[in-house]
Amino acid sequence: MVITFQKIAIITLSALSLFLLPLAHAQSVRECGQGDLKVGQKNVGKATYFAQNCQSTWKNQDIRMDFAYTQNIPEWAFKKAATHFLKRNVKQANTLKQLDQITQLYQPVRSGDIYSLSYTHSTQTLTLSLNQKILGKIQYMNANDYFKIWLGSSPFSDTLKKQLLD
Repeated sequence: MVITFQKIAIITLSALSLFLLPLAHAQSVRECGQGDLKVGQKNVGKATYFAQNCQSTWKNQDIRMDFAYTQNIPEWAFKKAATHFLKRNVKQANTLKQLDQITQLYQPVRSGDIYSLSYTHSTQTLTLSLNQKILGKIQYMNANDYFKIWLGSSPFSDTLKKQLLD
């Protein structure tokens, strides 16, 4: 009987640790900046940038961006914009090909939906989630280049980039 309870306790603790591991990463970043997502003059939501250290460059640490939408947006709009801004900010063809795997995961959103894009520096893993459901991930040495859409030299919005990083 004691062995059974011990086995149950070990199994329960093992399962719990697998559940808490992603949460540990989520808690390792803190909010650094927030700004309005605008298409032209129309506000379509808010973007929030999280990092381990807000004072350090985003390129060498765990980071996350959340996008909370107030408008319905079709998937083609995400794919078109992501492809356009990646081509403006990333010059290596192989990197563009790898990052396109994330771009192809985009789905349409409705008002109230939240996309999260997170990067784990130690494993070079980029993960895309919609409403806390993981859509997919890639592990690639330049995976964090995806954030150049918003934080690169030719970003989606200079104003948004400034709000997120300042």
